[in-house]
Amino acid sequence: MNNDLLKSIVREKYEQIAEQTKEQNETSCCGAGGCCTVDYTVFSENYNNETGYNPDADLGLGCGIPTQFANIRQGDSVLDLGSGAGNDCFVARSIVGDQGRVVGLDFTSAMLEKARANNQKLGFTNVQFVEGDIENIPLENDSFDVVISNCVLNLVPDKEKAFAEIRRVLKPGGHFCVSDVVLKGELPSKLKKDAEMYAGCVSGAIELDSYLKIIESNGYNEIMIHKLKEIELPAEILLKYLKPDELQQFNKKEIGIFSVTISGKK
Repeated sequence: MNNDLLKSIVREKYEQIAEQTKEQNETSCCGAGGCCTVDYTVFSENYNNETGYNPDADLGLGCGIPTQFANIRQGDSVLDLGSGAGNDCFVARSIVGDQGRVVGLDFTSAMLEKARANNQKLGFTNVQFVEGDIENIPLENDSFDVVISNCVLNLVPDKEKAFAEIRRVLKPGGHFCVSDVVLKGELPSKLKKDAEMYAGCVSGAIELDSYLKIIESNGYNEIMIHKLKEIELPAEILLKYLKPDELQQFNKKEIGIFSVTISGKK
């Protein structure tokens, strides 16, 4: 599939997810649209103890809590890429305070609508949500102290361009901190080719070493892995793609799906 088709698949799926609550995402086997293939919440972490957490903005779509490691400070300007219903933006807002600024970027209209409605209820005047593509961020150079993202960059077809754009919008000396899905080893071809698995963050992921090389090639320094956690996909999901004997082979290989939180400085 070409990049435009992949983006269309992701947009359509997350439009569906935006219409559901976190509870509905957790109780449906794929997050949206009834039973299909991917349980999106298998990656998510618990935000209940995070300052600024707003349950209405949490759809259970993350794979980490990047704000825990992002070293956000009071008064900072923060950009959240793939901001969804606004979950990480509102946590970041609790840190930057009244003097800071938080911008959420998303290319899914239903997510933007949900995030803006949540923000209106909260009454924040220094949080805004804008429509845009991570491969071509519609924001000015050198604008942000910190860029965060949560389980989104794996959905971006051109990750080189994504990290180049992140560097462009960061202020000199600014940094990013992203939680994402990465691989160790090669996924079976049936998993890699499936569009549902792409929208569910798995087949769009790349190997951790390749991910780090992309970051390095874009000129970042002080690159740090803060957290690496193995994700176990339920057998009933994998069996949608693999025969029982193929699943046994898959489990024996040195193949893993991980959530990772990484930072790097411009």
